[in-house]
Amino acid sequence: MKYLHTMVRVTDLDASLQFYCAQLGLREVRRKDYPAGRFTLVFLAAPEDEDALLELTHNWDPEPYDGGRNFGHLAYAVDDIYALCDQLRQAGVTINRPPRDGHMAFVRSPDGISIELLQRGEALAPQEPWASMPNEGEW
Repeated sequence: MKYLHTMVRVTDLDASLQFYCAQLGLREVRRKDYPAGRFTLVFLAAPEDEDALLELTHNWDPEPYDGGRNFGHLAYAVDDIYALCDQLRQAGVTINRPPRDGHMAFVRSPDGISIELLQRGEALAPQEPWASMPNEGEW
């Protein structure tokens, strides 16, 4: 398993970049706009540490981030998303967003922290029981 990033939602992308980059010293490593979803992702890294990223998510349509919604999730790349999700499920962990696509799943820690699991490399071929498993709860 490899740690990938932590995501936080930001209301003012320019002000956030001023803080994280100009003041804190992080640097922008990549950015992508998603017009269909109406959001922008900006990934930042500390100098000499591009393996641990901070993902700023800016939703174009304003919305309040109460109840901790500004904190998004921790993300990890895994060698076999199906095997790990099966192991977690057998241990009693709820798979909030099953890996239907063979690429991405979400679970929550005992404290409710959302954790994104991403298949390392190419997505695995869809397979049951994951392909038809519905979402459960929030992630």
